[in-house]
Amino acid sequence: MNIIFKTEHLIARNFEKKDALYLYKNHLEEEMKKWIPNESYADMEEAQEAIDFYSNCVNNTKLPYVLAIQLRNTGELIGDIGVNEVDGRSQEVEIGYSICKRYRSKGYATELVKGMTEFIVTTFDINTLYGRVLHGNVASVKVLEKSGYYFIKEEFGAEDDPYGKGMFVYQKQFYADNV
Repeated sequence: MNIIFKTEHLIARNFEKKDALYLYKNHLEEEMKKWIPNESYADMEEAQEAIDFYSNCVNNTKLPYVLAIQLRNTGELIGDIGVNEVDGRSQEVEIGYSICKRYRSKGYATELVKGMTEFIVTTFDINTLYGRVLHGNVASVKVLEKSGYYFIKEEFGAEDDPYGKGMFVYQKQFYADNV
């Protein structure tokens, strides 16, 4: 197992081939499809291709950087988290995360976002992170706010906004003296 970082309750690690079924099933959950509809996989083959791609990026320390998340005490996979570059802006990334339904509302997403934020800033020399949340996803807004991200604007017309209701954009910035 290729552990990337740990938090109090979680292990963030590189995806492994055996994780394909988990990734496929987790992203089929109704709430997952509602809040991040572009992150579903058509079948197991597509999930396996995604894992191969994510693992290659992590192994070569390049973006997008997507990790599997498991509980420290049981080893059970409960979600994933990743960052991807913001087009045309160096040192800026967008963070995305998911926790499967039975493990939500336990503080894991906030713990995870805080851990990933710290890891990414130091590993990739990133100074600005963004989180974008579809209107109505109150839980995700709370996660970003508890993780030190600040609301900066509403965004309309994004291609990844399937409902056309807009998105909330949050930001967290780092400077040399606060990393």
